[in-house]
Amino acid sequence: MSPDGLSLIGPLGVKALDAASWAVDAVGGLTLGADPVSYAIAYASALTGAPLRAFTVRKEAKAHGTGRLIEGPFREGDRVAVVEDVITTGGSALRAAQAVRDAGGTVMGVLALVDREEGGRQALEGAGLPVLALARASEIVARLADPERR
Repeated sequence: MSPDGLSLIGPLGVKALDAASWAVDAVGGLTLGADPVSYAIAYASALTGAPLRAFTVRKEAKAHGTGRLIEGPFREGDRVAVVEDVITTGGSALRAAQAVRDAGGTVMGVLALVDREEGGRQALEGAGLPVLALARASEIVARLADPERR
């Protein structure tokens, strides 16, 4: 949630989504991990002239108010990239994807900052969701172990 992190992650996320050609309308995922990533991507997208809307998927619907699982400017019919900070088991992304589908959206895939390489990617792909990860845990470990690559 640091300004430096958000200013780096937002444009990288937009670039990854453009390269994937998913043509999404909105980005979001399960609160709280996906929230700052989604907001950074939405903000960066506005600077490109092709704005994406960001939304949040609650862990459970509130008993009062709208009672919805999805908060924010999500619209029925949206093509969505489910966002994750890290993929471990894939469970959070699967829950978010189901909420999007239940609300009438189409999930184009999952965009994660880091794939921890613990089986989550395989679970998501096995459920028919393409996965983009900006980094893999093994890449981060290798970079930290090599002072010249830091």
